[in-house]
Amino acid sequence: MTAEPGELIMFVGPSGCGKTTTMKMINRIIEPTSGSIRIDGRDVLSLDPNELRRHIGYVIQQIGLFPHMTIAENIAVVPKLLGWTKSRINARVDELLETVKLDPTKFSHRYPKQLSGGQQQRVGVARALAADPPVMLMDEPFGATDPITRESLQAEFLRLQESLGKTIIFVTHDFDEAVRLGDRIAVLSERSQIEQFDTPANILAAPANDYVSSFIGHGAAIKRLVLIPVTEAKLGPIGDAEAGPITVSIADSLRDALDALVLSGAPALMVVNAAKKPIGSITVERISAVLGADIPDVQGAGLVSASGAGR
Repeated sequence: MTAEPGELIMFVGPSGCGKTTTMKMINRIIEPTSGSIRIDGRDVLSLDPNELRRHIGYVIQQIGLFPHMTIAENIAVVPKLLGWTKSRINARVDELLETVKLDPTKFSHRYPKQLSGGQQQRVGVARALAADPPVMLMDEPFGATDPITRESLQAEFLRLQESLGKTIIFVTHDFDEAVRLGDRIAVLSERSQIEQFDTPANILAAPANDYVSSFIGHGAAIKRLVLIPVTEAKLGPIGDAEAGPITVSIADSLRDALDALVLSGAPALMVVNAAKKPIGSITVERISAVLGADIPDVQGAGLVSASGAGR
């Protein structure tokens, strides 16, 4: 398996299949006993393990913030180890807090227990980015958050990745999360056997075997919607849309649009541009036309993602 520079690779598979073990071999928290892992062509076993880890960001589900340190001190841990000056560290801490949408003047001097779970997770990401590592490892980083916070963090993470372009290995047990975030997905079975390694669209369209099909589960067509922007649909007249607080943005996916339609119960919703100006309407039928197939049981609760309930 090769991860290209700037690529976001998702490891997905059932509990106990070895996703986290594989990830931990990259930064030698677990030592590989055979084979090789190379970063920029250099075998990780040839590098000093502490030096290796200082150049790999690491984010875990439990976050792992030091409770006796302030938020600023937590973010500054690796830069201090690298011998950065105090002024450089302070500037980097402020920059990262702003990047993860936490006001430095409000959060720098707080302690982890004074933050919500979602805020702590943002700090965890900021700390992993502190020394600007080329590679990041993320082990179910959003798994402990509630569904609404999880979607917010995923959206924030995608925004960050678009600007930062890190090479990331991301472990999750949630296939929907893998589809939403990943450039490519490695579907793993027992002992980290790679059953399929491909783009989300290709895995959904052509599962390699019955194992991958069973892991995707029912509703592959619905899962594909998260990969398709609203702009792919042929929008209807503005007059067809129901006036109300729920609208769909051109930045949303068709899955977002479907969730909004089910949540509102409206036959059609307004689509707005970045300036919040109406540009057309969207319906379930127009979403179905993009897929080339009917979307079954649209009003069924099973079609509404947990994230949609908070919109």
